Amino acid sequence: MVLALVVAWFVVAIFVVVAWPKINADKNWRAAALLLTLGFSVVHQLVFSTIAEDAYITFRYAQNIVDGNGPVFNTGERIEGYANFLWMILIALPKAAFGVDIETSAIVLGVLSTLGTVLLAHVTVNRVVGRAAGEPRPAAGVAAAVLVAGAGGLAAYGGSGTETPLFVLLVFGVFAALAARRPVVAGVLVAFAMMTRPAGLLLAVLVGSWLVIAALRGRCTWWAPAGWLLGGFVFAAPWTAWRVTYYDHVLPTSVVIPVDLAVPDRVDRGWQYLSGFSVVHQGFLLLGLVAAVALLLRRTGRTPHEAEARSLTWLMLVTAVALTGFVVFFGGDARPAWRLLAPIPPLLAVAAVSVYGVLAAAAAAKPSPRPRAPVQRLVPAAAVALSGLAVLVSVFSPEMLARVRAWHDHGAQLEEIGRWLDAYLPPGSVVSTSAPGVLSYHAGTQLQIVGVRGQTEEGGEAVVSRRRPTVAVITDTGYASKQSCVIDPAYASRYRVATFAREGTSSWLTVFLRADVERSVRSALDFSPDFRHVPCPS
Repeated sequence: MVLALVVAWFVVAIFVVVAWPKINADKNWRAAALLLTLGFSVVHQLVFSTIAEDAYITFRYAQNIVDGNGPVFNTGERIEGYANFLWMILIALPKAAFGVDIETSAIVLGVLSTLGTVLLAHVTVNRVVGRAAGEPRPAAGVAAAVLVAGAGGLAAYGGSGTETPLFVLLVFGVFAALAARRPVVAGVLVAFAMMTRPAGLLLAVLVGSWLVIAALRGRCTWWAPAGWLLGGFVFAAPWTAWRVTYYDHVLPTSVVIPVDLAVPDRVDRGWQYLSGFSVVHQGFLLLGLVAAVALLLRRTGRTPHEAEARSLTWLMLVTAVALTGFVVFFGGDARPAWRLLAPIPPLLAVAAVSVYGVLAAAAAAKPSPRPRAPVQRLVPAAAVALSGLAVLVSVFSPEMLARVRAWHDHGAQLEEIGRWLDAYLPPGSVVSTSAPGVLSYHAGTQLQIVGVRGQTEEGGEAVVSRRRPTVAVITDTGYASKQSCVIDPAYASRYRVATFAREGTSSWLTVFLRADVERSVRSALDFSPDFRHVPCPS
């Protein structure tokens, strides 16, 4: 599949560079370039093709909705352990209406959202540049689409089952709506972004401020911010009211968890997260820096339309910086491929290409005594080169493909463990786990699952004395390579260690069984042909 990705990139690169003049002039050539770019994006996503562990938490909520239990993780417990309401509803609907598997729906919707982001990159650049130039410059949009298709973080999470591609799609939709002077549509999309990821609230503040400033400067009427507010309020207000009523709190549990850490510790962890991201995304960061410097060197637009377009590109750049600061403040993320920063490279790419198009349009309108060199021919070469560099990062960075594949293997093992528990534990049994995603989904909704790090527990951690789990499975990575009889101190006084060998392999699993039911539960689990209980040495 890696070879297919390299081939797909070469095809797009050669076609775009060679056919660049025709792409700008002929919509058929342009459509061909976009189709090849979409194909490149699909292959890029297939290289990763791993469902994220966190996605299964949302899958379990979606399954409970389908089963008629409501948006809950465990039946009867109203804990908001998700922060992606819109995504949860979207992946539950096909299952409820047509019986489509939730995992399949999430993968398909994620891939389609990523492809939609590639197309919206093209549309957004064309609208921004067209507003400055008075006419569309469609080739610039193709360059932006190629860059976005090459962004590794977006590709890694395209088929991951998470809300990441939908969030990036909505962010681009907001900018496309603003470029088309559709503030009501922008407001609706901002509300959807807030319902998809908490960072959507930051986007709402930035867009609302931008519209107010634009009204103050006379670039739009006050109906624009009013329409934006109305469009967002129609969806955000009832959703917020329902959340507060149903869960009896304002912030989701998944958002509260990082806040438990001291601010210096969070920020330090966030800086480490950002530094790793910066090392392998230097090309996109340099592109954003060049765009900002170019805007600073030309401080004002020559026409009101150019000034508006420049202002919108500034909003894109500021949004990228603000989202990055938001992630750093909350301490980043432990998952591979920098999931929380996935919107940043596409945003910088679209902003940079928009800046180039706006300044090029201004230069073309300025009379020149002598013909200028065709600098614009460097644009396709730069776009495909940076996209190719991003592909190399996807393949060779230890935080990208290698870690995602290891993640895939761990998820497959946790799936086996979840199915084992589902088959042999009595319904209603409580299982505490450090990886409540894939294990909980495949364990089924008949078992009560408690995330020990607070993902599904109101108090922040599972209190052993209160929930009294039947079994504790404390592993994030699946099986171990050797038998371990060490017990977690939190379970030491009331639990006993039980170790199981995975038949046909050299893999081991250690679980903690509640002392008063140890024998019966151990016997039930040992009945499985796939797991064999092996007593710990005396």
